[in-house]
Amino acid sequence: MTGCLPRRPLALLVGVLTGVVAVAAPARAAGGAVTEYPITTVADSLPAGITAGPDGALWFAQSGAARIGRVTADGTVTGFPTPTPDSTPFGITRGPDRALWFTEQSAGRIGRITPSGAVTEFALPRAASAPAGITSGPDGALWFTELGSNRIGRITTAGRVTEYPLPTAGALPYGIAAGAGGALWFTELAGGRVGRIEPTGRITEFPLPSRADFPEDIVHGPGGMWFTASGSGSVDRIDATGRVTRFPLPGADGDPGGIAAEPDGPVWFTDRSGRIGRVTADGGVAVVPLASGPDKAPFRLAAGPDGTLWFTELLGNAIGRLRASPR
Repeated sequence: MTGCLPRRPLALLVGVLTGVVAVAAPARAAGGAVTEYPITTVADSLPAGITAGPDGALWFAQSGAARIGRVTADGTVTGFPTPTPDSTPFGITRGPDRALWFTEQSAGRIGRITPSGAVTEFALPRAASAPAGITSGPDGALWFTELGSNRIGRITTAGRVTEYPLPTAGALPYGIAAGAGGALWFTELAGGRVGRIEPTGRITEFPLPSRADFPEDIVHGPGGMWFTASGSGSVDRIDATGRVTRFPLPGADGDPGGIAAEPDGPVWFTDRSGRIGRVTADGGVAVVPLASGPDKAPFRLAAGPDGTLWFTELLGNAIGRLRASPR
């Protein structure tokens, strides 16, 4: 297990650089299904989490440049620096207040940015908490994972923070997403578990079939919560009872990372082997190979407007857009 941990998250293991506002020039990938928008004026910005904003644009965390980026439908990219230098913004989500909320791993803070670019930061009780994933909860608050302090956190839109320690020591809580029935579901990177936390703070943990799995990203989709787990070679689904169903990926080198779901549609995932894939509720899997292969490290993705999927390229310093469904 120790040998696999340095890959999660990559943004913590690469040096950070500060940049200026970026403007992207589109470059079409082979096949026409994928368009990539390189970030040309900020080197090594390490784009990580991405989410659809209230303004029709996609917003993403530039973990290597301490910035929050915004990309429009035509590929124009702008960026906004965080008040704290070297903050390592990582996860990002749309909040209930029409703002974007994000985690700052190195700073131990939760950030909030308005569509106009105004940023506010909220310090967590523990400076080394290393917040990672973040999502909007059904209670009107933001919920997030704390890699460094082994807790699940909750922050109101006014900045009030509550934390809940995990039963399993050293679990490294990582991804988090809202599920059905008002609960939040999260992955335990080193614990080999998927957890569920009620709005009251009650936590239930479900062990995965194999201790060799390192559960990573998670999303609500058809039939339950869908998640990726490095080492499994599959995209997995867990139901409310903890039963796990696996959907194997094509090829022996499948290594899923990010995951997202279209409203009432299929689940999409990034594959670090250099693909974007789709899984339907009945288990049908299809993939789109990226022209660059694994070199750019496709990382996180989000459903955008007009049926598009947008994804970050962690090592490619670019944002990708997928329009066509894979065959």
